[in-house]
Amino acid sequence: MKLINITTLAAVAALSFTAPSFAEGDAAEGATVFKKCKACHSLEVGKKKIGPSLAGVLGRTAGTSEGYKYSKAMKAYGVVWSEETLAVYLVAPRKVVKGTKMGFPGLKKPEDIANLLAYLKENGGS
Repeated sequence: MKLINITTLAAVAALSFTAPSFAEGDAAEGATVFKKCKACHSLEVGKKKIGPSLAGVLGRTAGTSEGYKYSKAMKAYGVVWSEETLAVYLVAPRKVVKGTKMGFPGLKKPEDIANLLAYLKENGGS
């Protein structure tokens, strides 16, 4: 597993003090946030786009969605996606996993991350 750099750790620390708890995320608001994701990701099982399907992402090991060709960096990352690990990753994907193919710059608002996670949990992400 790759180590997270100091900038990412600072972002995680800030997130932990400012984010609403994941249970407080609003799935309806998360649907709006997911619009930023859906150009590249699907919530349908096995339906990959530019990025892998996010169906069942919670509980899956990073870099293992069948049928998607991941970067070496993502395959080596090795974390199991949970609300916490996704929250860290979504702040700055390219900083957390240097070499990821994901070009998305990240979600800067902790409430957007909480809402997106609530949406994923209600719509096939877990």
